[in-house]
Amino acid sequence: MAVDSGPPGRVVGIADEREASGASTIRSYQGTVRLFTELLIDARYGWGPACEEAFGTFPVTICHEWNTLPHLQDYEGDPEARPFTREELQRFLDYADDQVARAVKSKRKGALAAYRDATLFKVVYGWGLRRTETSKLDVVDFGRNPQARQFGRYGTLNVRFGKAKKGQQPRRRNVLSVMDWAVEAVADYVENVRPRFGFPDHPALWITERGGRLQPGSINDRFEAYRDALKLPKDLVPHSIRHSYVTHLTEDGVDRRFIQQQVGHECDSSLAIYTHVSDDFMNTSLHKALAPAFAGA
Repeated sequence: MAVDSGPPGRVVGIADEREASGASTIRSYQGTVRLFTELLIDARYGWGPACEEAFGTFPVTICHEWNTLPHLQDYEGDPEARPFTREELQRFLDYADDQVARAVKSKRKGALAAYRDATLFKVVYGWGLRRTETSKLDVVDFGRNPQARQFGRYGTLNVRFGKAKKGQQPRRRNVLSVMDWAVEAVADYVENVRPRFGFPDHPALWITERGGRLQPGSINDRFEAYRDALKLPKDLVPHSIRHSYVTHLTEDGVDRRFIQQQVGHECDSSLAIYTHVSDDFMNTSLHKALAPAFAGA
């Protein structure tokens, strides 16, 4: 498996406001306040003189470009879930594969679990999944995509336990397979490795050696063990892999609407907090945007 290399980008942390609310929510509040104050100070409506007469003062705008979140932050996602750079992700997935090879070579217990977990992290990245979504996958959740016959029975993934809105049931979505190496990895696991756990009637994609379903906490534990062994930054968490999926597809020029549907976001502003493209990508995009203007010159 290979992840295209690329220069790491710079991550900027969110202000302390994130403790009370997410960055996108704060940005939405700031925009609402900005629009309201702009209405109040608009001379066409007469609110200024009316306020001065009634209260002895007049309204002013309080949200400016220098004190609102979009101006202050280059990266609006939670810094504890910032995306992997391509080089970091490649190291992480390679290390997971190495643990399988070491377990097999030493003939010690745990080789099957190591293979399972190495495949699991590839699936998280290959389909842009959350940790809980991943834990609750069943083997039958994979299906065919007539537009991508080369992927066989792994052309789509039915995510049945997507993040739910407050008070509602989990949202379902179909995620189309786009990475051939990820399809190859999960196909090999399902067909050649999973049967060796010895529980053919269990529906779960990720099963334990005792025949249970792998839980999110176990995914966390394995992730942290690999991350710390590689001495990668501790602000990388399992959700960072999902962020990487969005960021890397964006850098590769995939349509944002398609990415939005893949990860189950209802609006583009939610997708934006997942994206942290590299400086090289930004420079390349700038050159492409300016190229038509300089072509005539």
